[in-house]
Amino acid sequence: MTGNKKLSAAAMAAVLSLTAVPATSTAIAADDGVLISADFEDGETVFTRRGENEVLTVTDELAHGGSYSLLVSERAKSWNGPQLALDGIINAGEEYMVTAYAKTPWYATVTLSQQYTDTDGTVHYANILQQTCEGSDWVGYENIKFSFPAGSTDMYIYFEASDASVDIYIDDVTVSEAPFIQPEDIPALKDVYAEYFDIGTALMCSNLGSKSFMALAEKHMNEGITVGNELKPDYMLDKEASLAMYEADGDDTNPQVTLASVRPMLEYARDNNVPLRGHTLVWHSQTPDWFFKEGYADDGDWVSPEKMTTRMENYIKNTMAILAEEFPTVEFYAWDVVNEAWKDDGTPRDAGSNNTTSGQSAWVSVYGDNSFIELAFQFARQYAPEGCKLYYNDYNEYMSGKMNAIYDMAMSLKEKGLIDGIGMQSHLDTSFPTPATYEKALEKYASTGLDIQVTELDVTTNDTSETGLETQAQYYSDIFDALVKYSDSISKVILWGVTDDQSWRASRLPLLFDENYKAKPAYYSIIDGIDYTTTEPVETITTTTTTITTTTTTMEGILKGDVDVNGSVNVSDAVLLNRYIAEDSAVTVSEQGLLNADMGGAVGVTAEDAAILLRMLAHLEAEG
Repeated sequence: MTGNKKLSAAAMAAVLSLTAVPATSTAIAADDGVLISADFEDGETVFTRRGENEVLTVTDELAHGGSYSLLVSERAKSWNGPQLALDGIINAGEEYMVTAYAKTPWYATVTLSQQYTDTDGTVHYANILQQTCEGSDWVGYENIKFSFPAGSTDMYIYFEASDASVDIYIDDVTVSEAPFIQPEDIPALKDVYAEYFDIGTALMCSNLGSKSFMALAEKHMNEGITVGNELKPDYMLDKEASLAMYEADGDDTNPQVTLASVRPMLEYARDNNVPLRGHTLVWHSQTPDWFFKEGYADDGDWVSPEKMTTRMENYIKNTMAILAEEFPTVEFYAWDVVNEAWKDDGTPRDAGSNNTTSGQSAWVSVYGDNSFIELAFQFARQYAPEGCKLYYNDYNEYMSGKMNAIYDMAMSLKEKGLIDGIGMQSHLDTSFPTPATYEKALEKYASTGLDIQVTELDVTTNDTSETGLETQAQYYSDIFDALVKYSDSISKVILWGVTDDQSWRASRLPLLFDENYKAKPAYYSIIDGIDYTTTEPVETITTTTTTITTTTTTMEGILKGDVDVNGSVNVSDAVLLNRYIAEDSAVTVSEQGLLNADMGGAVGVTAEDAAILLRMLAHLEAEG
């Protein structure tokens, strides 16, 4: 990988800039793709401490492998722990993997985290993976993917623990280049649903560094990107610049904004001509309290509604202005103007700070009600770029109380020409709501005559077994059936992420692709039965077949595609065949199944057979 360096111990020591520790440095492995390997068997370490007090010691008290590990003791803060400086070793904007093992003497939550400084000099912190240490066994962080936004400097990965007094042991640490995984040769979702609605996804700047992740997203979901985090108020608001203006002229009604965090995403959208969804302008969450306080003071009094209205207008105006000035060619096809303003019962949120009590709204603290919603749409309509559509966005949008409140609000705003559509977040679970309940909400919102966009679709399951994933697949299929039914009212369907491991609900496997970039049963369930024309450059095939018959054979005793030998050909056969080809030890295919799976006629069952079966299921070619 161009620019990466496998450093010697002496060279590594030269790039470390923080406080020295009793141990010195460790060797960098020469294995292909491995950039750092630290097992502490030589008594040395490349890690440094994050705070002023903790002590890092190579010890033979405990070890995951070999005889030694790194002990971090005398910690004073939860964020204290061992950190690894990566400048000069990795490249910002590319993906890597870390493997490490941690242990604590008693129960504690130990988190692998990262720190970096963006191009505007702002320091950022993010959790990569949180694990529970029981105080007995070592806990593994194995092949964990991470990256830093392009242009980042002062890059670190580090371990921290929820209990500030607990010692942390780490061992067998490696940092390596992440391999590129080519997307599977399967139909692109955006092609399958091209006749119905666009397919997009949510991305964060950290995703841009993974070539495998981005290749998968670009193949299936590149018809609109929602910026997952970096356009929210807590990323956009610049407190230091706002305070400087206030101190200079006494004006605390013109909050300043910055593109420091979102710049990599804007550059990607510009360079790849991908339209963006702005998410979000006015929200009770991820908005700092100082934005609502006199003099921008965290502990100040709430400002008056009049002052807040001026602040709101200037914030929206400044946001639109800086985007237009620095990225004039980036298309913002939509903005979520107001996000999640209603409770499930259809009443406004309780007054208060969401940063103190989850769910409370500082907007309601200032205005006393939801009257700020119409003001936000007025300002967004005034300052948003021409052609940009404006949406109200919410979750649990199928709950009757909230659904009716959204409907009434939307109709009022529509009458005044202030709203273009309704965003149905659609964070769903296989147990709730039922597809029928969800469809009723679609029907209700479609009756407004406004555009509908499904903005944050994912479906969690508490059963992650093969049976649970099949249940999830059926649920996804039912939801997409409802979306197709109301597709005349739906312009875009945005998946809230691409792979399970990068999801905000990762433990419940909510998305269509797994951590290895492989399609799950849910993917196959939503492409079955859809006619489409592919836009892939390698071939253009239009199909008219709408059903699959399962009685055609090419030779006596063989049913092409019937991998599980149950007398029919369906998505389950494709899943089984792909797992067999991937050498999944948990599956077996009978001799008859292998004969049925030989779709192409070549010797043995190969990935090409799986591709042919998928094309057949997607109706790209005839059976047999």
